[in-house]
Amino acid sequence: MKLKVLTPIFAESASKLVNAVSKYPDTILIKKDHWVVDAKSLLGVLALALQPDQVIEVSMETEANELISELTELGLFEKVE
Repeated sequence: MKLKVLTPIFAESASKLVNAVSKYPDTILIKKDHWVVDAKSLLGVLALALQPDQVIEVSMETEANELISELTELGLFEKVE
């Protein structure tokens, strides 16, 4: 699932992202360019230095619709068709 970043993901927003993703037992990966990080890793998410208008891909072993809606409700991302 592709998402567009709406706000810089640093400190507090990265923590919100990791906390939301950590509720799920699956392995969740975030892909940006050639980087692939575990979405449950605060350091991994911070290393991506996500900025507005960048597009990332979120992958999960099972259906990700609930996770995607939760991430968009946080105001950090919007779904890309």
